Amino acid sequence: MRLRGRKGIRESLEGQPELVVLDAEPHKGKWREFFGNDQPIYVELGMGKGRFISQMSARYPHINFIGVDMYDELIRRASEKARIIWEQKGESHPPNLALLRANIEGIETMFAPGEIERVHLNFSDPWPKAKHARRRLTHPRLVAKYIELLNERGEIHFKTDSQSLFEFSLNSFAEMELVMRNISLHLHKEGPREDLVFTEYEMKFMEKGQNIYRVEAVIGSEALRKHREAKQEKSLKEEAEAIEAGSDDSGDDDN
Repeated sequence: MRLRGRKGIRESLEGQPELVVLDAEPHKGKWREFFGNDQPIYVELGMGKGRFISQMSARYPHINFIGVDMYDELIRRASEKARIIWEQKGESHPPNLALLRANIEGIETMFAPGEIERVHLNFSDPWPKAKHARRRLTHPRLVAKYIELLNERGEIHFKTDSQSLFEFSLNSFAEMELVMRNISLHLHKEGPREDLVFTEYEMKFMEKGQNIYRVEAVIGSEALRKHREAKQEKSLKEEAEAIEAGSDDSGDDDN
């Protein structure tokens, strides 16, 4: 992928230190100092033009967001998008957002173990050829890195329009014995999921009626505990409803 950037783009990015980060290593283990608070940190790997991460930062101000991409031009576009969104909220720049120019392959040099709470993977390059499988962002070698960096509430949220990549990813997560939930083979079948934020690609695919695949992998110990509690609560509720329905049926028989 090659992107033609505007003249002077690097100078423009260097002039936005409150939003754009061109070297992650000095911030490793210190991202809360960058944001000036102890809010959870959610990271989108391969943010593209930045619609998702910008909208997320505006919708959830109590969470810090970091969008990662390796192209100057995408960082520039994302910065413009984020500033427009936050200016509408009366802010000169997004207080809970950082745009990081970096190669995801070196993610362990960007964050310390346990520093982030969620990884978002949205419409990643499917790398369809088998010889390129190791480049897929859901390959076990990369997932192992994410797991190392996620904290006790850590999760991975993955969306794609590629059925083959989704199947690969499910098998990858299963191979690593990860707990999966909210698996969807057609995310917007009943209409747009307004509780979710859409990417640029997702909006185009929705207009065409294409299937969007989604899954959440539960990683951290606290996240797993809450997941188990939710499952148990759901099971007890279903059991109670079944007993109540049975009682109603018995009453009908008596009549």
